[in-house]
Amino acid sequence: MSDLRRVPSSGAVEVGYPTGHLGHLTEHETQALEDFKALIEEKGIYKPGPPPSHDDQTLLRFLRARRWVPQDAYVQFSETQKFRNANEIEKLYDTIDITSYEASRKLVQRTLDTRALPDGETSVLTEPLPCSGIPIYVFKIGHLDSKAVSDYEKSTETTYSKAKTDGKTPPKLLRLLALYENLTRFVQPLSSECVDRPNTHTPITLSTNIVDISNVSLRMFWNLKGHMQVASQLATAHYPETLDRIFIIGAPYFFSTVWGWIKRWFDPVTVSKIFILSDHDVLPVLMTFMEIEDIPKGYGGKLDWSFFDEPAYDDEIKRIARWENGHTTFPPGPCRWQLSEDGTRVECLAVGSQDGQERREIVCTVPKGCVPKSDTSTETATTNDEKEETSAATSVDDEAETAKHLYPGPGTQRPPPPSLPPMPWQV
Repeated sequence: MSDLRRVPSSGAVEVGYPTGHLGHLTEHETQALEDFKALIEEKGIYKPGPPPSHDDQTLLRFLRARRWVPQDAYVQFSETQKFRNANEIEKLYDTIDITSYEASRKLVQRTLDTRALPDGETSVLTEPLPCSGIPIYVFKIGHLDSKAVSDYEKSTETTYSKAKTDGKTPPKLLRLLALYENLTRFVQPLSSECVDRPNTHTPITLSTNIVDISNVSLRMFWNLKGHMQVASQLATAHYPETLDRIFIIGAPYFFSTVWGWIKRWFDPVTVSKIFILSDHDVLPVLMTFMEIEDIPKGYGGKLDWSFFDEPAYDDEIKRIARWENGHTTFPPGPCRWQLSEDGTRVECLAVGSQDGQERREIVCTVPKGCVPKSDTSTETATTNDEKEETSAATSVDDEAETAKHLYPGPGTQRPPPPSLPPMPWQV
């Protein structure tokens, strides 16, 4: 997933992004973060550095997932560290065979490259608004017939990285976890460095998913049930609070039965982030988050992009990227970011292996645009940019303000937009 389209955010557990994220913590949340750090340092699974073994935005994901209770966050965090160490997840990502990685990526997942309005804004505004920065992924299930799945599972039986495993986690699932590593180590950091968004001091740690289940039979769902369940549980356990929302489109008539399985795999907060859209509601709802020019034609928009197309990058990414070593775009395979020696830029490092040879090549650099703010008081300091954003927000007309709140924060049990009646399985 080397392509980016970015959508607005709702973010934190209770009242919406960026609440609960760096630079926007309450006194209670700040204290919880300090207590959490002290606890995991005492347990020997965190080093304060500099540099620290884990950045604050990562630790905050576990705290949000566990309602700001440090002891509960510690339990999940420690289990994740055990899992990562037992399966050498970082080595898995850095040495995975590029062909194998691309086979996993192309199986069900793509990333769009769309620009979007801030949360809930619609195109009734006459002045352009900045993108909120959250990346959007597209998952398409309809091509996963038994042969495609069988071929994929056979391909995972061979060695595809230098990482040792715990012997319990199936190789096909470990390979899919490399895609989550790509989210947290490549896609979200790149999104964070884009400065044409509000809250540029707040790192992006979320993603939004469009899951296209059109042309999927009940038999296909049944055949994928076990795999989907384990994959979902692994992601929920070890990559908490990386989801902003999920839009499910193309749901067949029998999906109420399938939904009964699926919603039991997730906690209630995650379920509240899932929206099932009927065909005639897909475009209106997506337009509350993206410009119509950035919505694929297959979903009623104007973007000439389909699921199997190569990525297209938006103008901000093109503007900030300074390409190196003959590259003009991000290559296939895994990539990650590292800080430059002088600390003013971040470097995209292409990793993975090809024909048994590890790849370590600088692809491009971008300016270090996201410098997280500290949270040292109950009321977070307001920057001049944020004051300007607040002032601009008060001048937006009533219709746009109403649209802005179609979706409250993901911690609440959110109904579909007012114009959409609940689907039978959402009641």
